[in-house]
Amino acid sequence: MTKLKVGIIGVGEVAQLIHLPILESLPELYELAAFCDISQQLLAKMGEKYRVTNLYTSAEEMLKWAELDAVLVLNNMEYHTECVVAALRRNIHVFVEKPMCMTEAEVHEIIRERDASDAQVMVGYMRRFAPAYLRALEEVRGLGPINYARVRGIIGPNAFFTGQSGIHAYRFDDIPAEAAQDRKERHVRLMKEAVGEASAEEYASYALLLGLNSHDISAMREMLGVPRSVKAAAATQGGRFKTAILEFDGYNVLFETGMDRQGRFDAHIEVFGESKSVLVQYDTPYLRQLPTTLHIRETIGEALEETVIRPTYKDAYTCELEYFYQVAANGLPPKTTPEDYGQDLKIFEMMIKAMK
Repeated sequence: MTKLKVGIIGVGEVAQLIHLPILESLPELYELAAFCDISQQLLAKMGEKYRVTNLYTSAEEMLKWAELDAVLVLNNMEYHTECVVAALRRNIHVFVEKPMCMTEAEVHEIIRERDASDAQVMVGYMRRFAPAYLRALEEVRGLGPINYARVRGIIGPNAFFTGQSGIHAYRFDDIPAEAAQDRKERHVRLMKEAVGEASAEEYASYALLLGLNSHDISAMREMLGVPRSVKAAAATQGGRFKTAILEFDGYNVLFETGMDRQGRFDAHIEVFGESKSVLVQYDTPYLRQLPTTLHIRETIGEALEETVIRPTYKDAYTCELEYFYQVAANGLPPKTTPEDYGQDLKIFEMMIKAMK
């Protein structure tokens, strides 16, 4: 089995809690070959922890000098397109965490560069690789006419779960001031390119759609398709809470989301047929071994049968990175492509227009 030499761009919280431990647990598939981060102290710490000596503060330099088969783009979303394009121009396979990018123009740029490259791009939508979700897709296909569906993502702070579980991410305060300012300026520019002139609440709503709700919408879209329209949408609490009614053929979907200070994570998709419903329940991804479960309710004669299915304790992130290995090493077509991600941006745009 060919082992892939992989570089990591961005070794912050999600890399430390999720991707690096998984890659280390798959030594037959991956070799950690190079790290890149703008925090030199964090870079040194992670290099020491994972015995990686090829350390860079510039993604361009890492891609130029390190011998890599694949790269994981895990830094801030404002820099995703730049890093993805740079890797593709060197024919390096790319796994990029959601959101892949912020604007439709960036989607087209990434697709052009991928088509000109010998490498592939896969977007990090781990919920769509959870075995319980894959089983739910089969159940929904056999459900018959759909009456209604609900997509919900109302969550508390990640630190609530990680703090009580004794896991933490290293952080240092050596981010260069010019880098922080550059990120701020990029964010403002890309927001305006994405949604035009808008209120602060609408910008905040779009940022949360990208950063949090891309998971919810992407999973909904694979299960149900793309909605015909967004009938209504509204945001409150400065954009932290949002509600929308999505129109499909013959039924509506209620989308509701929010972030608060409660210690719970409620993310699910529920689809209602005439005498059967299918629900996929997610838990916080920061505790990887909390299983995704499938809940089926079905009325048969006079009886209501309720079934809870936990296919495995293997977490969705591990399933996803095993899949990416097959993409990069064996030519398996990516499931979550740039074109696929572009469909989510279209739905986000529909929601923001409905808010306006």
